[in-house]
Amino acid sequence: MAVGGDFAGRRRGDTVAAVVRQWQAVHPGLDTGPMEIIGRINRCAALLQQAEDAPLRRAGLSRPEFDLLGALRRTGHELTPGELARETFSSGAAVTKRLKQLTERGLVERRGDTRDRRVVHLRLTDAGRELVDGILPAQLTYETAVLSGLDGPEQGELAALLGELLGQLEGRLGALRS
Repeated sequence: MAVGGDFAGRRRGDTVAAVVRQWQAVHPGLDTGPMEIIGRINRCAALLQQAEDAPLRRAGLSRPEFDLLGALRRTGHELTPGELARETFSSGAAVTKRLKQLTERGLVERRGDTRDRRVVHLRLTDAGRELVDGILPAQLTYETAVLSGLDGPEQGELAALLGELLGQLEGRLGALRS
């Protein structure tokens, strides 16, 4: 996925390219390179959120709810609400609200800590586990279709580059929080 050559030609038609051209006309000396990356990441995220993940929608779940269920499933053990918030990059208030809905639906159950009554442990119910395991293959098929415009090597390179960027951002933000 080199920046020059064919790839650069393919991306000229996206909305961020138009915005960048407009800024370059107004301020020709500015380096709009960062805008080209961040703008595209933000635009992709917005479009993916608008699509609302068809398999999740059919199951009556939002992406953030599925992320909570998925965190409980993939870790394989009980988590506290705070641990779930960290696992899903969500605020405590958002996790609390989603957990209330998921508990009411019978997908998550709460267990009080025997040593500290303020602590709650969360785990998937059998219904929650079955729902996650049933949706995951369809969700991955959906995500594969979303990415089908990129061939395998391009997807791998994009994943690696985004992983690098994410690792750097997480490191910087983690250092700022310390």
